[in-house]
Formats: sequence, structure tokens, C-alpha cells
Amino acid sequence: MKSVRSSQSYSKWRHFLQKITFGLCLLLSVWLVLNTITLIYASSQAVDANFVLGGSIKREIYAAELATNNPKIPTLISQGSQDPCILRIFQKKAVNLSNVWLEKCANSTFGNFFYSLPILQKWKVHKVRLITSSSHLPRAKWMAQIILGSHGIWVELDIAKETGVPGNRESWFKTGLDVTRSMFWAGLSHFIRPQCADVIELIDVDMKAWQQRGFNCERQGREL
Repeated sequence: MKSVRSSQSYSKWRHFLQKITFGLCLLLSVWLVLNTITLIYASSQAVDANFVLGGSIKREIYAAELATNNPKIPTLISQGSQDPCILRIFQKKAVNLSNVWLEKCANSTFGNFFYSLPILQKWKVHKVRLITSSSHLPRAKWMAQIILGSHGIWVELDIAKETGVPGNRESWFKTGLDVTRSMFWAGLSHFIRPQCADVIELIDVDMKAWQQRGFNCERQGREL
């Protein structure tokens, strides 16, 4: 008698789990379809933000040049060069400094997307221009498409030309690791919104304080 009851109980739980699994798969399928439609629509729209991955001052120089041609589009620089170096670049290009933001919490490429996604969402960005270097590919591109794309943000890649030896070195191990955790974060980021406590407008950079502290810009930035 006990074995019969146990069998019936197991059967009920199995059917219950099957229904839950089916329901979750159905919800995921609907979300994928709706998100794909959102991305297709966003791809046809104009870029509404520049997103610069830190790692080379050439990326910031390139972003400043783009900002002169598109002054209304905000620029977000994630953990780039030292603040006064970026300030000098954008000042020399006569860019509206109040439309350039510095995010300084990230300490990796994954961190760039981890902390910057909530900022881009707050700006209601639907299509972002991702500025990086060819030495940062394909890892940065795939991570952007996974994390930002999961929130309906279309990624348009723009490559800043480098001179000299790039600071980062790519490997398939690093790419595989970052792409894997990006997939996990693509789901979790719908429920968790990390906030960077160190985000400032470029216009708020305290140049006097930096001059007292001392700073050193990359040669390519000093030559502007």
C-alpha cells in the first residue's frame, strides 16, 4: 500500500514539474520573440549613446571626435584614462562636457557592462555605439551583444584605430570565461541592478585637485 501511495505521489510531483518546466519554457520563448522584435526595431533607429570601454586613450580621442559631430548624443566612458586626461581631450575638441559621463567602478571588461548597463537603461538607450579597439575583439563585441542585447539594446560596433602596442591581450580562455558569465548575467541583470557610486559628469572633474595630486597622461593624449 505504501509503495502505491509513494508511486502516486511521485507521479503527481513529476506532472507538476513538467507543467512548471513547460510554463517556464513558454515564457522564455515569448520573451525571446519580443526581445528579438525590440532589437530589430532598435537596429533601424539612430544611435542614442556612445559607450567607450576603457583601456586606451585612443578610444577616448576617437569618442571626442565623434562627439563633435553628434553633440546631442551622451557619451559614457567606463573606467578610462585618468579624469584630467579625458577632460583635456574633450576640451580641445570643444565638446559639451556636461554630456560626457565617467563610470569609474569597473575593473574589467565584464565590469564595464556590469556597472554601465543600469546607466544606459536610465538614459533609456535603445541603440548604443560601442567604442573599443580591434585588439579587444571578439570578446567585447560578444559580451555587449549578450548583456545589452538581453535588455533590447542594439549594439553598433565602432573601432578606434590604435598606434603602438595595445594594453590588453586576448585569449580564447578569457573569451570563453567572459562570454559564459555574460550569459548568466544576462538573466540575473533583469532582477539585480548594481549601482556604481563613482559616476561623475566630465564637467565636474576637479582639475586643481588633480594638479596638486599629480597625474600622467598617455603620450598620444599629450600630443593633441
